[in-house]
Amino acid sequence: MKMNYNKENNMNKYKRPGFTLVEMIVAMVINMIVILGVGVLLIGGNRSWQKCYNTANHQIKQDAIAATLEFGNVGRKSNRLSYTIYKREGDTYFKALPRTGNPEEIVSGDAVEFGYWDSGLDSSDSQNLMDTTKIATAYAFFYIDGKKLKVDKGPYPPGAITNGRRNTAGITTTILADNVLLSDSDDGVFSHTTVNGVGQGSVRINITLKNIEDNESVQIMTATYLRNIWPR
Repeated sequence: MKMNYNKENNMNKYKRPGFTLVEMIVAMVINMIVILGVGVLLIGGNRSWQKCYNTANHQIKQDAIAATLEFGNVGRKSNRLSYTIYKREGDTYFKALPRTGNPEEIVSGDAVEFGYWDSGLDSSDSQNLMDTTKIATAYAFFYIDGKKLKVDKGPYPPGAITNGRRNTAGITTTILADNVLLSDSDDGVFSHTTVNGVGQGSVRINITLKNIEDNESVQIMTATYLRNIWPR
């Protein structure tokens, strides 16, 4: 009996709770698989977020927003009687005219000049708030220079074009967008509708910006309506 009791005690001595080496290895492998899976999910989520951020904040998209806002803002404060769409040949600009005898026609060009009132109003003199005999005191000239969309702003008169040449004295030039992709068509990027040769005051712009690095592109296609008319 004594011998059996000692054997049983010895067997219980070696049956302590714990993990075997195989169990530990299996547990470590399972943990590594879980950790790798979580890591893959985190990396994938970060890449998706980065892609969405780059898509929303890409430079060409910021340029598109800036160009659309500037084009619309200038147009809304411009005089409907003081705007001109130009065609360009080399460094020479000339007014874009209807090419058919149709009463109504869409006329396109390579640049557009808006005339607007840029002088501050005199609130102290209600009889001299605005000299309505002047059709404009300033101008904004939108045009394509190489692969850039630019706008010149200067005093009126003389305006943007003199004897077919772009005026460069006393102006400020702003680059609205880079990487402008021009089509091979002869339509031009600016257009308006004429009735019997007279523009109706809705000026449109249609250009595409393309990023060379990732081949991404965005199209600017919008219009601004010139509501103001003076003098009447």
